[in-house]
Amino acid sequence: MTTHVITTTESFSRVVATPGDKSISHRALFISALAAGTSTIRGLSNGEDVARTATIMSQLGATVKVGRDGVMVTGPVEGLRASTETLFCGNSGTTIRLLLGILSGVEGEHHIEGDSSLSRRPMDRVVIPLALMGVAISGAGETLTPPLVMNGRKITKAVTYEMPRASAQVKSAILFAGLYGDGDTTVHEDVRTRSNTEEMLEYAGISLTSIKRGNGRTVSVKPGRPQARQWNIPGDPSQAAFFVVAGLLHPCGDVQVADLYDGSERLGYLSVLSRMGGSIGRMQTDTGLRLHVQHSDLRGTTIHSTEIPSVDEVPALVVAACAAVGESRFVEMSELRIKESDRFAESVRLAEALGSKVVVEGDDFTVTGLGSASNFREIEFDAPDDHRMAMASAIAAFCGRGGVIHGTESVETSFPGFFNILMGPS
Repeated sequence: MTTHVITTTESFSRVVATPGDKSISHRALFISALAAGTSTIRGLSNGEDVARTATIMSQLGATVKVGRDGVMVTGPVEGLRASTETLFCGNSGTTIRLLLGILSGVEGEHHIEGDSSLSRRPMDRVVIPLALMGVAISGAGETLTPPLVMNGRKITKAVTYEMPRASAQVKSAILFAGLYGDGDTTVHEDVRTRSNTEEMLEYAGISLTSIKRGNGRTVSVKPGRPQARQWNIPGDPSQAAFFVVAGLLHPCGDVQVADLYDGSERLGYLSVLSRMGGSIGRMQTDTGLRLHVQHSDLRGTTIHSTEIPSVDEVPALVVAACAAVGESRFVEMSELRIKESDRFAESVRLAEALGSKVVVEGDDFTVTGLGSASNFREIEFDAPDDHRMAMASAIAAFCGRGGVIHGTESVETSFPGFFNILMGPS
C-alpha cells in the first residue's frame, strides 16, 4: 500500500493539464478495435484503467501500437475474435461493462476478471439487458459479480430497453451489443447520461438517432461496423474537479485548467460549485473548455444526483461542502454505494474525519460545513482501491491542515502525476 504525506503551502497557483478524458479514451479504443482499418488516437489517457482496455483489445485480435502521432489501433478485417486468455479488467468498471457489450457479438466463450475491488461490483445491471438480447453471462452471487463467463453470438436480438436507473456504462454496453443486432436497438433513459458513445459511434459512421425527452433521452442504433477514424481526446473534466475544488478552498488558490471535454452531462459539478459561490471562469476555445478558478468563500446548497448522473465528482463536492458555510444536502446518492468502494460511506467518513457533522437519511446525507478549509482537522485517511477517494482526501488535507493518505496507488488508474501537480512548486 502506498502512502502520501500531504503538507500545506502558503501559495497555490497551478496551470493543470488533466489526462485525456478516460471515458472517451476507453470508447475510442473499443470503436477503433471494432473497425476494419487503422485509427489514430491522440491524447489517450495514460492511466492504468485505459491500458487494461488496450491490452484486452489486443487479446481479441486488434493491433495496438504507440507511434509518433499517437496510438494506432488496427481492427482485424474479419472482426474481433475470442481469446483463450482471461480478459483482466483490473479496477476498471468502464472496461468490464462496455466490454460485455463488445463481446456480445464475438462468437465463443469469454472469461472476464477484475481485481479485488472490481470483483465486488455488481454486473447484473448489464447482464439483464444483454440476456434479453440473447447473450448468456454467468457470474458470482445474485448480483453477478466477477469473475464472469459469457458466450458471444454472431447476431444479437434487437431490443427496446427502459433503463431502470441512470448509467452511461449500461447504455453504452447495450448500444455496442446493438451493433450486431438483427434490427434497431433502442434505449430509453429518464435522466440524460454522458453521450460519448452516441457521439463517437455517429462519428465512426454508425446510423444512430438521439432524441431528448424531458429530462431523459431515447437513443436508437442500427447494426453496422464502425469505420476507422482519427480521434483527438480532450482533457478529463472529472479529474479536473479535484483541482477546481482545491483552487476554491486554498486561501491563495489560483488554478487554470485547459482543453477539457465540454459535454454538458460531465460539467454538472461546475454549476454546483458556482451556485455555492465559487469563482469559476469558463472560456470555450477551439481545443475545449478552459477554466480559471480562484479562492472563494462557499455556502451550502442541495445537490441532486440528476445534476451529476455518474456521481463521480461527489467526493470532491463533499470536501467543498465541508469548507462551506451552512448545510449541503446530497440527494438520491445510492449510486455511490457501488463504485470502486462504497463511496457513500467513504464520503461520510471523510467529512467526519475533517470535523463536519453528517446526517444520513436513506440515500441522502447532509454535511454541515465548517466555514473554511482552515477549520479542517489534520487527517489520516485510508483510501484503498478508490482513486477518487484518495484524491478527494488529498485535496482536503492540502487545503486544510495536512495529513496522511494511505492507499494512494489507486490514483495511477486515472491520474498519474496527480500528487506531483498538487504538491509541486507554485
